[in-house]
Amino acid sequence: MTQSSEEGRPGPIRRLYEWVLHWAETPYGLPALALLTLAESSFFPIPPDPLLMALCLGAASRSLKFATVATAASVVGGMIGYGIGALVWLGVSDIFFAYVPGVTPEAFSGVQDLYLQYDFWAVFLAGLTPVPYKVFTISAGVFSINFPIFVLASVLSRGLRFFLVAGLIYRFGPSISSFIDRYFNLLTWVFGVLVVLGFVAVEFLF
Repeated sequence: MTQSSEEGRPGPIRRLYEWVLHWAETPYGLPALALLTLAESSFFPIPPDPLLMALCLGAASRSLKFATVATAASVVGGMIGYGIGALVWLGVSDIFFAYVPGVTPEAFSGVQDLYLQYDFWAVFLAGLTPVPYKVFTISAGVFSINFPIFVLASVLSRGLRFFLVAGLIYRFGPSISSFIDRYFNLLTWVFGVLVVLGFVAVEFLF
């Protein structure tokens, strides 16, 4: 193989990203979305948002259904991640640290500090923003975070994240897709901060 062909070949993460996206062009897009979203909550490196967006663009009238499936699958995947952390982490931690992007001892140390002060909000912002959600689902089990609080934060954050994408496409159609693709990370961070500030304002005002 020549040097030019090696340089032009996409890396493994890019190939995995393209593999995820190709499911939108098959009859199995919805089950693929469910399985990939479930897996991303505990070990899969590619977020489900590109596939969700592609499915919504292909059938805008079903956008809210896609978001519902993604939310449910992600929460179930988060529960699996919690179970991994609570039950088998000592036996599998080396595998995760070695092969799962974003899951590092340093990340776990930082997450533990966040949990000590902001258990609900730590999970909520991880589920809503581009922060690796899997780090928080597994570490929640490792550090024995209150399970009902973990589930509630996951439902709210993942639901808001996926319905934000699906709702914009449902309302505005394909014309909004380039805007979402370009500013998705910024949108989720801003939306997450606004939600947190809203709760803080309610607490102080009432």
